[in-house]
Amino acid sequence: MSATTWREGLRPPGRRALQRDVVAGITVAAYLVPQVLAYAGLARVPPAAGLWAAFVALAVYFLLGSSPQLSVGPESTTALMTGAALAAITVPGESAQDTAALLALAVGAVCLLAWAGGLGFLADLLSKPVLVGYMAGIAGLMILSQVGRATGADIPDGDPLAEAWWLVQHPSAIHAPTLAVCLGTLAVLLLGARLWPTGPVPLVGMLLATLVVSLAGLPDDGVGVVGGLPFALPTLGLPSVTSLGSWALLTTALAIAVVGFTDNVLTARAFATRHGDRVDARRELLALGTANLAAGVVHGFPVSSSGSRTAIVDAVGGRSRWAGLSTLGAALVLVVALRPVLARFPDAALAAVVVYAGLRLIDVGEFARIARYRRTELLIALATTFGVLVLGVLEGVLVAVSLSLVDVLRRVARPHDAVEGLVPDVAGMHDVDDYADAAPVPGLLVYRYDAPLFFANAENFLSRVRESVAAYDPQWVLLNFEAMGEVDLTGADALETLRAELEAEGVVLALARLKQDPRTVLQPSGVLERIGDEHIFPTLPTALEAFRAATGRE
Repeated sequence: MSATTWREGLRPPGRRALQRDVVAGITVAAYLVPQVLAYAGLARVPPAAGLWAAFVALAVYFLLGSSPQLSVGPESTTALMTGAALAAITVPGESAQDTAALLALAVGAVCLLAWAGGLGFLADLLSKPVLVGYMAGIAGLMILSQVGRATGADIPDGDPLAEAWWLVQHPSAIHAPTLAVCLGTLAVLLLGARLWPTGPVPLVGMLLATLVVSLAGLPDDGVGVVGGLPFALPTLGLPSVTSLGSWALLTTALAIAVVGFTDNVLTARAFATRHGDRVDARRELLALGTANLAAGVVHGFPVSSSGSRTAIVDAVGGRSRWAGLSTLGAALVLVVALRPVLARFPDAALAAVVVYAGLRLIDVGEFARIARYRRTELLIALATTFGVLVLGVLEGVLVAVSLSLVDVLRRVARPHDAVEGLVPDVAGMHDVDDYADAAPVPGLLVYRYDAPLFFANAENFLSRVRESVAAYDPQWVLLNFEAMGEVDLTGADALETLRAELEAEGVVLALARLKQDPRTVLQPSGVLERIGDEHIFPTLPTALEAFRAATGRE
């Protein structure tokens, strides 16, 4: 995004548009406050840490972001990854909040280094099936992580699956009133979302739960509440750096940066496409990195973007970054005005908000669409979900990236190929499998391999060309190099092997549509010299004409 476009994003829109942005901001603030309190619990930090992380993230993104609608701040995935890291990293004399703040600073540093290095293209590494499966796995972990708060059971610390299994084995540990509050709040949230999709349903649900719990005197029966919520200016400064050298903290920061940036770009692009807006992936790295640095300075925890809050901005009519600034102002007013009420929020109701958000992350429709499109991609999505649930969040990130790369390598190593021929009344040469009346030129095998030729597919290339040669028994084999934009040394050797084999059988190897880059790469290997300039053609028609002239075939 150019500097001019960025400055234009800071200008207030017209009066009517600004009114819509303000309404959107107020609506999102009503959703954000209880959500952030719940996510602070996921991250194992005090509620105020979540609120200040949200406030500074909104302010930073207003100044630096490229999306008109993206809502940034504490988010379920980064909160869950932070909580997992804090459970694994124990530093004597250092509070969990200091470690979380240090993690935010590390995430910010990773993002800014990636921004300086021009690594915005990394957002394209994860395929859609991997992301859908990953988010479903995260949703499962979110839900499982709330079993203790939702049931009031004193569960030994462990990973979410272990905690859930412990509760199954000890059902007597469930506190019935706490579970009833959680289930009741969840029912209100689910019903409210259907009846009032753009309304502040989480806030309404939390207020109703707080009212019922207070009137019924349930805190006296053991139903936990948030408790005192001090609201003061945060202590600005760097946290303790005792755990800075921790390998677990650094790897977690890298994982959060990758996941957070990917979420930012994909969510922003999804909504920008609807309204003809453009999102600058590199500027998103800058905004995300700076927002996390700011969150660390105010002793918050890592932040990212929220798909659910962004969806509310879009649904209510917010169309500029001023909706985010309005969210910040409305949230500040809400926290100051309702702070005594917020202190009475039941823990079980906050658990219900997390479960509600988790359920919204599971996109059943996308799983069905992936299944209809290609079975292998469904398997990738399900395997990613399984990896996140069973192996853990950090390991799940590695599973997701690995599966994406394996899928890409599989497609390139076993690409589509074609024998091309002539089609009556259709210009050019085409895959004979695409047209019922297509026919190869007698004596000429025109073969196209739809991938770069390199070490992973060189043997596959040779075997498939050999099969075609055996099937058509040609005088010439003409390789259509149009799709083979890159050739490594192994690929060049495979090309020479093919040339030598064909020469031994009295068959000519020719090339057509050889681009300059592969020509330059192949030149030192000597294979082009052995093929001969007289058998290298700029187009298929010129190659066909030369074949006919050389063989006398019509």
